[in-house]
Amino acid sequence: MRATPIAVPATLAALLLLAACDSAGGDEDGDGKREGAACSVHEVSIEVGPASIAPAAGDTGEVPVSLTNRGAACTLDGFPEVTLVGAGDSPAVDVPPAEGAEAQKLTLAKGGSASFTVAYERGTPRGGAFDAENLRVRLPGDADRTRSRLFRWSYGPVAGGGQGDHEVSVSAYQRAGD
Repeated sequence: MRATPIAVPATLAALLLLAACDSAGGDEDGDGKREGAACSVHEVSIEVGPASIAPAAGDTGEVPVSLTNRGAACTLDGFPEVTLVGAGDSPAVDVPPAEGAEAQKLTLAKGGSASFTVAYERGTPRGGAFDAENLRVRLPGDADRTRSRLFRWSYGPVAGGGQGDHEVSVSAYQRAGD
């Protein structure tokens, strides 16, 4: 009876295991981006509207924002980071999450879509309203905090809510499409 040395199969198994891993430990998908990393505004197309515009002071409007991932799978974890930007040196207004809204973690495959909504009450310039000119969108977890997209705000002034607050909020992300 002939015995096969155990060192040969063990060496082959070790070589196969090493060959199966890439230099980054198998966590990358070939484009240098880690699977499940935060979505970046440079990898996602963003579209604003069409909106349900508040026609007069005291009315509410909704502005839908949709995102489609153009890159490797990425994650939206938290609320959309939305800011209303005024003219010139006027202060910006950070848009808070809607009351009772709960953030959820969504993973978007390449071509996957999500959306959120900016809800607002239209105000009057003399009533403490904020006269926004642009809507700035950032994605949560984007490593570069300077990355954002700017869209024209053409939906009228946003009502003031007292104590420097404004009547505007953002919903949580929702999966779109399917």
